[in-house]
Amino acid sequence: MTNGPAVSKGEVLYQGKAKRLYLTNDPQILWVDYMDQATAFNGEKKDQIQGKGALNAKISAQLFHYLDRHGIPSHFLASVGEVTQLVRRVEIIPLEVVVRNTAAGSLSKRLGFEEGTDLPAPIVEYFYKDDDLGDPLLNDEHIELLSLATPGEMAQVRTQALAVNDALRELFARAGVKLVDFKLEFGRTPDGQILLADEISPDNCRLWELQSGQKLDKDVYRRGLGDLIPVYEQVHQLLTEALAEDQ
Repeated sequence: MTNGPAVSKGEVLYQGKAKRLYLTNDPQILWVDYMDQATAFNGEKKDQIQGKGALNAKISAQLFHYLDRHGIPSHFLASVGEVTQLVRRVEIIPLEVVVRNTAAGSLSKRLGFEEGTDLPAPIVEYFYKDDDLGDPLLNDEHIELLSLATPGEMAQVRTQALAVNDALRELFARAGVKLVDFKLEFGRTPDGQILLADEISPDNCRLWELQSGQKLDKDVYRRGLGDLIPVYEQVHQLLTEALAEDQ
């Protein structure tokens, strides 16, 4: 737990699949509670897994702190409880920004690459955050057509996403983990800054143990491969040990 701004929790602003956001008495700060809910396949599979929210909150805080030290700011302000964070309020750009280093998941299905094939360079993809449309894949022209973000904003999003990838690949490699791919979200501050938002955790990263290839992410739940909590605990411990080297 870290010290954060002195704010009080207000009414619910938004509830997603894994987090609940609240207003606070400061209009520029939101209160975020991580939930124990696990979902897959656009919510078709759903379960309560005790302890998941706390682990995601801890891991996400570790990664936001690490990125900040490497010159990549985010909306994260402080952890103020086992499942609670305070974050800067931003206007979320309704895009899932996916960075891929290795073929897996939908990329393998769409392009026919065998899962586990390393890509010659990272690929950045954009998906429209719209459950009714099934979160379709978009290109830059689609994004401009839908007025989701300007070309200048998207240039910043891509640059930041690749910077996050470089930083996290190095960290996870030190932890003995391969960063296969991951999903990010970005938002706009009132002054127009593009800022990393949402969370970074095994819920939205594909993580494989370097030596064994064991999956250390939500695919364990998605594919029915075992219990999620021991896997997330392992990720947290590996990151804690790798981050200790930075001290």
